[in-house]
Amino acid sequence: MIMRNIGVLGSLLANRSFYTNKSNVLVYNCKTKTKEPLKCNKLLTWYVCGPTVYDSMHIGHASCYVKFDIIRRILENYFQLSVFQVMNITNVDDKIISKARALNIDPLQLARNYEVEFIEDINLLNIKQPDIIARVTDFIPQVLNFIQNLFDKDLVYSADDGSLFFDTTKYKRYGKMVKVPEVVPHMFKKSNLDFALWKATKPGEPSWDSSWGPGRPGWHIECSAIASHYFGSSVDIHSGGIDLVFPHHENEEAQCCAYHNVDDWVKHWIHTGHLHVGDNIKMSKSLMNTISVKELLNSYTANQFRTLCLLSNFKNDLEFNDSTMDVACGVLKKLDSFIANCYAHLNTYNSKHIPDITILKKISDIENDILINLADN
Repeated sequence: MIMRNIGVLGSLLANRSFYTNKSNVLVYNCKTKTKEPLKCNKLLTWYVCGPTVYDSMHIGHASCYVKFDIIRRILENYFQLSVFQVMNITNVDDKIISKARALNIDPLQLARNYEVEFIEDINLLNIKQPDIIARVTDFIPQVLNFIQNLFDKDLVYSADDGSLFFDTTKYKRYGKMVKVPEVVPHMFKKSNLDFALWKATKPGEPSWDSSWGPGRPGWHIECSAIASHYFGSSVDIHSGGIDLVFPHHENEEAQCCAYHNVDDWVKHWIHTGHLHVGDNIKMSKSLMNTISVKELLNSYTANQFRTLCLLSNFKNDLEFNDSTMDVACGVLKKLDSFIANCYAHLNTYNSKHIPDITILKKISDIENDILINLADN
């Protein structure tokens, strides 16, 4: 687990009541499908769904993290909010186990190798690292405690193989973010919507002991356990790609509300659109149409790619091709030229010169206009 500033987190969270709860920033709410004022204190807590480290990060993933970095910098630098951000690393998972088996390598070592590469890639893209990067395998006690709590509330049942599932039929507010699919019979679950909390061990897989038998965490429980460990019963912002809305974030919200006995666990869900490559096709490893970060940086700079991400709202899909990158490169060139001109002017500026009132007003109007637009989602 990688930590930064963790020594001050406890005292900051303990003193959150001293901060005001005022914000003129509007954020899109995926539950109400409207923009709402950002609800937070001076310290804004933010949980980011991180990568499943079974392969290299591609630029579809990267666009997601770049957009979050842009939003974080806006909140910190323009609206003076202190952001404390936690990101998980899924380092035990079906895909990791499958690939490790094919390569004849230990699954946790495979995950560690790709974790190191992921950190290298976000540094290459000038993405601020989260204050805490948490591997799920470092939080097994928290996962077990979380499951036991739900078990005590009669929200968990055991399948024939010993795996544990969350019973969605007993959580009456399931389906906050999307209209959930119809409930249909399932081979080994009570409902097709029920999801694994604890997966019973299989030969050759990493496993941990529990009172229900050896196994490993399900996917959804890890984020809930880690975020709850740091932020408790309320998280200001929880973010991920649009494909995580259902079932991942729906399941997180359900089990956390049940665990903490609250109506809403996350104040604001932020989801980024997909990155498409040609003919409106999503970039994904399953389609074998991915471009790695290092491949991207062979042709473009990190700032050119960041400019592409800035050219549309964070929740919109993004087209990556020669044409859109040409536009991004052109916009960045204009910005760089403007900044260079500003520095050139400042270097020859005479302090005795009386500034043009009209220009000063234009600058003030533009600054105000920028802030209004940045505050609008």
